[in-house]
Amino acid sequence: MAGYKASRMSEDIRRIISAKMRELKDPRIGGGEMLTVVRCEVSGDGSYCRVYISSLEGLDKAEQAVRGLESASGLLKREISNVLGLRKSPELKFEADDSAEYSARIFSKLRSVLPDTSRTDGEDADGGGEPADR
Repeated sequence: MAGYKASRMSEDIRRIISAKMRELKDPRIGGGEMLTVVRCEVSGDGSYCRVYISSLEGLDKAEQAVRGLESASGLLKREISNVLGLRKSPELKFEADDSAEYSARIFSKLRSVLPDTSRTDGEDADGGGEPADR
């Protein structure tokens, strides 16, 4: 399978799994509102797909969601096969990832270090309330 086809297929699988997570009723997944499919990596022959799951609530919640998604992998494989029109759907391997939690932590640190640069709605860059003449 060519590189562009594998990357296109991985993006499609990421989109399908993200949409399907919200419909699953497994309490470990919890509707998928705080979960993110960070990335998918499809093997060169399209027989395996590694899916990285992250949660804003931490790595423990992501690991719980991984267990829930592994139990629903048959449903997800069927959906992927139907939507993409594949004869053989790739084997899904889910892994917990802490990148969403890590980025939220970095963002909060940056917010505490950097000065507040937000302006009110009426102000321009020069600090006046009136728009500059052009």
